[in-house]
Amino acid sequence: MKNIKFLKNKNIILNNKTYKPYTIGNLPNSFGFKEKFTGYDENGNKTYQKGKDNWFNYKGLTYVEVTELPW
Repeated sequence: MKNIKFLKNKNIILNNKTYKPYTIGNLPNSFGFKEKFTGYDENGNKTYQKGKDNWFNYKGLTYVEVTELPW
């Protein structure tokens, strides 16, 4: 069974993952893909940008998973 919790800042916690709501015009640039080729670094290695591919729609909003920054 899926547990859902609504927070005061309009975020949702679903199965211990936090999701932030967005309207269609405010979706982040990294929405909708797993990774995108961005070119080569100074050593000639390929570089990729990670995207946000874990999302769902609920009551007219698109909820995108909040990712923790490593720093």
